[in-house]
Amino acid sequence: MDLLEAHGQALRAFGDAVHAAGAAEWGHRTPCPEWTVRDLVNHLVAEQLWAPSLLAGATLDDVGDRFDGDVLGPDPVSAWDAAAEAAREAFLDDGVLERAVHLSFGLVPAREYAWQMTIDAAVHAWDLATALGLPCPVTSDLAERLLDVVRPWVDEWQGLGIFDPPVAVSRDAGATARLVALLGRQPR
Repeated sequence: MDLLEAHGQALRAFGDAVHAAGAAEWGHRTPCPEWTVRDLVNHLVAEQLWAPSLLAGATLDDVGDRFDGDVLGPDPVSAWDAAAEAAREAFLDDGVLERAVHLSFGLVPAREYAWQMTIDAAVHAWDLATALGLPCPVTSDLAERLLDVVRPWVDEWQGLGIFDPPVAVSRDAGATARLVALLGRQPR
């Protein structure tokens, strides 16, 4: 599975869970202890809002605080749809993956940024589905591909507040369980 296919699948997985959220569920707690469903969706929407500007060459200072705070407004589902569509289109632009992107930790290849965004969307799709009591929307194929990508980064991400330390799972755990456990979640 290539990067853009994985990215599309991760966005769809998260989007499917967003669309399944009922009106009474936006205050539910998620596996991310500090976030409710609304907080988690707000986080992912804000990330997607950043992508078009960063991929076009903007710096963090250029974007400023434009996407701080509540970016969902009164219709979180529509906010997700619009942000995800804009981010997806930005990642699909010809040659964009050959560029460099300004992130908080420096200038990085756009491909690395795209993998980070893909991993984040997939793992948070699991978080959101778990909070809503839904089946896992992350396919085994996507999880296997993301495991290959994320393994080399896990150690350097420790202590940065990106993910909790890995959780042990049985040898026969499925790919999605291994992925979320590697990134600090207790598989269900």
